[in-house]
Amino acid sequence: MIRRHTRLGFQIPNFTFPGVEDEGLFERVASMAERAEASGFDTVLVMDHFYQLPMLGPPDWNMLEAYTLLGALAARTRNVRLSTLVTGNTYRNPALLAKIVTSLDVISGGRAVAGLGAGWFEQEHRGYGFEFPPLGERLDRLEEALGIIGPMLRDEQPSVDGRFYRTADAINRPASLQAGGPPILIGGGGERRTLRLVAQYADESNLPCAADDIPRKLEALDRHCEELGRERSAVGVSWLTSLVLAPTHEQAEAERNALLARRGMDWNTLPEHVQENLSRALLLGDPDSVCEFLQTRVLDVGVDGLVVNLPANGHDLEAIALAGQTLSTLLR
Repeated sequence: MIRRHTRLGFQIPNFTFPGVEDEGLFERVASMAERAEASGFDTVLVMDHFYQLPMLGPPDWNMLEAYTLLGALAARTRNVRLSTLVTGNTYRNPALLAKIVTSLDVISGGRAVAGLGAGWFEQEHRGYGFEFPPLGERLDRLEEALGIIGPMLRDEQPSVDGRFYRTADAINRPASLQAGGPPILIGGGGERRTLRLVAQYADESNLPCAADDIPRKLEALDRHCEELGRERSAVGVSWLTSLVLAPTHEQAEAERNALLARRGMDWNTLPEHVQENLSRALLLGDPDSVCEFLQTRVLDVGVDGLVVNLPANGHDLEAIALAGQTLSTLLR
């Protein structure tokens, strides 16, 4: 069975916008998803977090619960696939998560993607009272969870008596509208374990890594697929980046500087090493330079799709339109 993979995804990682009060927040987010759909994006993704991440804002900035939001966006969109990027496995019982994703699939008319990861943000685990075991155990938990989630998404009734999770003929009705269930997307670039889980269980991989690291990640995925006897072409691979795009390079720099100013920072007075780190974290430029970078450094080395967030101006509908129209030219 050929799965539909992410070609161009729009991630919404932030819910604190200039001039937008809480009572207008959902309408702004819904309008962002609608504009992304109209501008060439095929997938809309939200973070599964409870606190804002340190690189984006202080922990008390707004953060909507992911699946409540995705269910609402399902009613406001028609074609885009809907996913987390990605669900922290530590936050929900895996059988319940399979039920949630399947319900999203039914509500959206067959557009859900099961985005999964091991979980990593310790502060919100502590704040909400979730266990935060060492990374090795979190990956063990994810692997065991995949053995429950995958079958339930396929309308099977697994019975599992595992180290971490237990089910007994777990029923999941109504079943998914997608043949074979919602596709599973695993986020992360760990070459020894995470990409092996991709090769064994997933339909898609999302790589949140530096562009220079992509070839090595793809080689690791190739190796795991070969060892498991799976066709590598069955796994779609997308790359995640934070994009600051504007009609000119100078305008993109101004957008970046305004973003930093909202966080109390002045680009011109930042130490050189901080400027270098930010430059690596942000893909910045005009349409021509951004497209050249993505074509030569990402797509030409074997990546199938792109997922972008717009940290400087993602609340601006025209910025979303520019990003969708620009990047979709690369993926036709």
